[in-house]
Amino acid sequence: MEIGSELSKTVATFIVLNVLLDDTGLCYLCATAERFFATGHALAVVVVSLIEQPSLRLLKHIIRCYLRLSDNPRARVALKICLPSMLRDGTFDNCLRGEPSTQQCLKQLLATLAAGSPVLGPAGTSPGA
Repeated sequence: MEIGSELSKTVATFIVLNVLLDDTGLCYLCATAERFFATGHALAVVVVSLIEQPSLRLLKHIIRCYLRLSDNPRARVALKICLPSMLRDGTFDNCLRGEPSTQQCLKQLLATLAAGSPVLGPAGTSPGA
């Protein structure tokens, strides 16, 4: 997903998205910190590459991957810290013009991450519970 042509990155990201869209795949990729951060790192590298070589198709898949990851409570907490700043600061606003569904996905992702959610302890409980 990190190397290759725009087409190969798009296909690889689409495959990751399809894994994430399945509940079992989402649970699998979020089961360990190593898996989550490997996935997050690969997505972040692609986001950075989009600054140099914009691709709306690829950006759409990336945003949907992050949005799906945010459905997992532990991943949501981590994404609050490690979501690439370019997705927060309007870097891709021009690229997303005319793409209301993708703009909505990004807004939903940012709103989800901005919403207060308790940080879960090791056993999946709130601190002090």
